[in-house]
Amino acid sequence: MDSHGQDEQRVVWTVVDTGIGPLLLAATRDGLVNVVFHATDAVRDRALGRLASRLGAQPVRAPGSPLLTEAKRQVEAYFAGERRDFDVPLDWSLISGFHREVLRELASGVPYGSVVGYGDLADRVGQPGAAQAVGMAMGANPLPVVVPCHRVVERDGGIGGFGGGVDTKRQLLALEGVLPQPLF
Repeated sequence: MDSHGQDEQRVVWTVVDTGIGPLLLAATRDGLVNVVFHATDAVRDRALGRLASRLGAQPVRAPGSPLLTEAKRQVEAYFAGERRDFDVPLDWSLISGFHREVLRELASGVPYGSVVGYGDLADRVGQPGAAQAVGMAMGANPLPVVVPCHRVVERDGGIGGFGGGVDTKRQLLALEGVLPQPLF
């Protein structure tokens, strides 16, 4: 039947309010596929349009989806300081190759409350000298917060760039105790 094929491509989404603003959470039946910062209506609608074109299915709002309910619970617990890692299934289909390899290493090898340099992360995946490519992988991360690209910093101690904005990166690092809480 046709409906089985549609179920396989089904994309569901919800928005969760956090200390860094609203986050869009989107999932397929394989797992959480996308987390988007600053998910105001306009940002959310653009992100859902991109997901529809990338995954071939129109995302459906489904806050009661079991996977999204659990992802939302874990995100809220993380921002409340009650959770250090995420254990929801992840769908890596929006990223491939070197970027996926780097992000998987980041997710499994850089724990809460710690940071890693771009070059160090390149070394860990067997690509010494690929610090700039690691930076590109961080910028392409479809699962920020859950796959903690905020934990990647510059070797000289600089905070580095961040898709959600440097202030958001500072807030996440402060939440994890890496930086002092911002004064404003």
